[in-house]
Amino acid sequence: MSESSSQTTTDLKTIQTWAEERGGKPSRVKSTADDEGGGVLRIDFPGYSGEGSLEEISWEEWYETFNDRELAFLYQDHTAGGKESRFFKLIKRET
Repeated sequence: MSESSSQTTTDLKTIQTWAEERGGKPSRVKSTADDEGGGVLRIDFPGYSGEGSLEEISWEEWYETFNDRELAFLYQDHTAGGKESRFFKLIKRET
């Protein structure tokens, strides 16, 4: 398995560590939250396109929505060139 290959996890500690090492914070798209919270989940990396459209939420709230929707976290540690990667995608868990 090469360094640039993707991995998938549902473990909050793994997701949180990966995101925080890159300066990411648990977030959701503001316009998608309802009375129960939820919303479209994101990880907000400062200086990237989410500014203004995302609101920060707690890791607990993020993970609760993540589990309720039966999502998995597909991510990459490094790019093919060896640089730290911020690539991730939330996907449906395989059953």
